[in-house]
Amino acid sequence: MSQNPLKKHIQSFQGCLHGGLIKENAEKYRLSENEILDFSANLNPFKTPFDHPEYGLDFMKLAAESYPESYNYPDNRYLKFREAAASFLNSGITSDVRLTMENIIPGNGSTEIIRLFCQCVLDEGDKVILPYPTFGEYEIQCRLQNAEPVYLPQEKIETLTAGELKEIGAKILFICNPNNPTAVLRTREELIKLAKICEESETVLFMDEAFIELSDPAESVCDLAAGSKYIFVMRSLTKCFEIPGIRLGFGIAHPEIANALNNARLSWNLSPLQENVGAALMTMDGGVNSDYLQKSRELILKEANFLKDELSKIWGFKPGVATTNFLLVDISERTIKSTELVERFAKNGILVRNCISFNGLGEDYIRIAVRTRPENEKFIQTIAVVFDEWAKDFADSELKTALTTHKNGQTQNKRETCEYYPCHFDGQDCTFCYCPFYPCKDERGGGKYIQSSKGGQVWSCVDCYVPHIPPVVEKMLEGLMEDGETEDILKKEWEEIILPIMEERDANHVLAVCRKIKEENGKAAKN
Repeated sequence: MSQNPLKKHIQSFQGCLHGGLIKENAEKYRLSENEILDFSANLNPFKTPFDHPEYGLDFMKLAAESYPESYNYPDNRYLKFREAAASFLNSGITSDVRLTMENIIPGNGSTEIIRLFCQCVLDEGDKVILPYPTFGEYEIQCRLQNAEPVYLPQEKIETLTAGELKEIGAKILFICNPNNPTAVLRTREELIKLAKICEESETVLFMDEAFIELSDPAESVCDLAAGSKYIFVMRSLTKCFEIPGIRLGFGIAHPEIANALNNARLSWNLSPLQENVGAALMTMDGGVNSDYLQKSRELILKEANFLKDELSKIWGFKPGVATTNFLLVDISERTIKSTELVERFAKNGILVRNCISFNGLGEDYIRIAVRTRPENEKFIQTIAVVFDEWAKDFADSELKTALTTHKNGQTQNKRETCEYYPCHFDGQDCTFCYCPFYPCKDERGGGKYIQSSKGGQVWSCVDCYVPHIPPVVEKMLEGLMEDGETEDILKKEWEEIILPIMEERDANHVLAVCRKIKEENGKAAKN
């Protein structure tokens, strides 16, 4: 057998996990693409300027104008695009610095810029600092160059010293601002200090500002790149103008660095359509403070805070800061893990980002994009559907486990190791942790309707004792051991075991036990 000619570190290489997998999920769950709401990709919910006639941009006109140019190779200098990018950036710079086209490196999306920079800076074995959690493409592109990642928690960056940087000896420090996936936004003042430390340590500060236009462009440090060879800034048009399929981004660097990168990048990396669309978008009146982008930021801030408020009302959901067009949500208090939760959302036509691929997060986090109010409301409503489905499936799984345990002559009884024990009463039998009759909607057992945080009412079993009384559990298990469909057996048990208790017709005095337990718990609550 012939040997693999690829470099050894490439042979088992794994790519980066991203959101936005609409086609893939549509095929997997047999949904049409227009049935899917994508909360996994962080795009501008205000839609593209092409969807707003008031801005005078016509995509089809640009496409028609680009068509004749497609018969020739593009002008690899990309003068129009680079001039537009410099003008766009200058509209937001408050210092005396003015960028020119000599500072701009055009890219076929921001990922191409990351790869280009890593190819031109890193040698095999070089160290790079990756504060975690952060965007996964930095590590992917560094590993392609066989560089060595040095992982630091994001909080450590705030106290990092020049001495520590020199000791690490890293070629590049990657910073995403606002950070993906945490949405934490660092201030310009913080970053100016960090840039000075990096220059002193001869470590390049790679600033990814892909989301800055949708957050706060005043915190940008793009002007610093003009005067330092140790700061490189990257911007993306994909996010702020909602054009992920057109693939547009660019780098900002010292003229000497930019010139070298422009010579090293792939020739003709932008099509005529890409250049013309990019130039048109970046020359809108106002630049980074155009009416379009200001309204975009206003919408995002409003909807991000709406989502944060609504998610905070749901037990076990802890949303992070609302600074841009996505939220990181901590779900560690829930029993369900992110991989299963994301899959259940997808089955219901909602894509959310599983954060398992972000270093340091594991299966305890999801990331959700900020979309329009009707879409955000649908997402919130779908959470209830997803957890209702999960609870029923979990109850079924627990029931099967209980039956298997019972068949083996074992008992489950109390689960004193459970963090919620006792959730009903001391000494309860936890065989049916999740009631197989939920929601029974029969208030005689102690259950009742309560006000939901989302409006309306939901069925609560918090005051129901019946399925946790040992004699009741024993009877139910005996019945479930019989042959037959589980659904039919449960219906029979409801009628023959549960209803007699609720109707005070139980010959074995289980009702008396239930009343005694309730009475004792009532006294304990008063004390």
